Amino acid sequence: MPDAGTLRRLAVPVFLPAAVFGIGQGAAVPVVALQARELGASVGAAGVIVALLGLGMVLGDLPAGRIVSRIGERSAVLLGSGIGAVGAALCLLSWTPVVLGVGVGMYGVASAVWALARQAYIIEMVPTAMRARALSTMAGLSRLGMLIGPFLGAAVVYALGPRGGFLVELVAVVVAGALMAAMPALESDRRSTGPTQKLRSVLVAHREVLRTLGANALVMGASRASRTAVLPLWADHIGLDATTTSLLFGVGAALDVALSYPAGRWMDRRGRRPVAVGSLVAFAAAHLALPLTGDVIALGAVAVLMGVANGLSNGLIMTLGADAAPRDGRAEFLGAFRLCHDVGSLAGPLVLAAVAAVATLGVGSVALGALSALGAAGMARWVPRSRHDSHTASGNARYDMGRARGSRHGYRKD
Repeated sequence: MPDAGTLRRLAVPVFLPAAVFGIGQGAAVPVVALQARELGASVGAAGVIVALLGLGMVLGDLPAGRIVSRIGERSAVLLGSGIGAVGAALCLLSWTPVVLGVGVGMYGVASAVWALARQAYIIEMVPTAMRARALSTMAGLSRLGMLIGPFLGAAVVYALGPRGGFLVELVAVVVAGALMAAMPALESDRRSTGPTQKLRSVLVAHREVLRTLGANALVMGASRASRTAVLPLWADHIGLDATTTSLLFGVGAALDVALSYPAGRWMDRRGRRPVAVGSLVAFAAAHLALPLTGDVIALGAVAVLMGVANGLSNGLIMTLGADAAPRDGRAEFLGAFRLCHDVGSLAGPLVLAAVAAVATLGVGSVALGALSALGAAGMARWVPRSRHDSHTASGNARYDMGRARGSRHGYRKD
């Protein structure tokens, strides 16, 4: 049986850099719009520049898979650190909104490369029986960093203005990259100069997985991202001030971080399906209940429920992708699976805004609640029934989902 020492060995080269990287992102994200406005951008243009972080991640997911496959995990995280450092430096030194937008987009691409390389590294380093715990721990520490980042950045921003947040981001990227340089090279790194599978062939071979489980990962991304928009907008709608809204959001974020490791442990012990379904059911309930709230106590209960839902989902998509990934073409598949989730993250707030524009914010929240409920049903249908099924899926030459002959649920080996 694997023990906690397996995770402790990843503390410096993987977990600590995830927290440091999260601190940098948490310090920078709140000041992107402010810096854009200071450089003369309109409110609409500032919003577009903020969105370039998510767009950069979406655009970087598939190339990240190819990069990891070609140069290996360790080299990929160092390359991602270099891209992120250049992006952060452009944001720090930006003299026009265009330069700022380029820097934000580059940081998004770097985030995609980092995330996929670290995920692939953990898959290789950690026994399958501890996979969910390792990935959830990494995700939780990244969230913890993003929670700390705005507070750490505030002091620098107070002294230097909005550019101070980018200074913290630049230092964080450099420090995180230096820590990850200590990663022991994997055997896959040493043989990465060999032939790699074509991305198209990987996508075609595993199109059924991406169409089914990937679609539910997209729903999860939309549910998670939309909460960051709908909660503060509804708080403003019912007349709460910014301080109260921030406190409610902070309570949810604290629960999010606190549940990361327990969620991973539950996935390893009880299987992925209960956590996947439970998370989306909680998201659905929170979005459906939100329009019924009219005071701080009721909205606080919804914020807690959203925090629980998000905490349960920490590391979930990475774990499902790792379970589903074939050994041949693994990095390319992981990039495609992450793309499904990141497209949902980008689309969720846009769907909310579109529905709210033609109807009301409450209707938009209900629509996302219904979408989350559909996602929960999809997870119940396509995620393997048992813990054993999840563990044996990794490394299959072909991963097949619920339509496999003789199996309504789970994976099968060809």
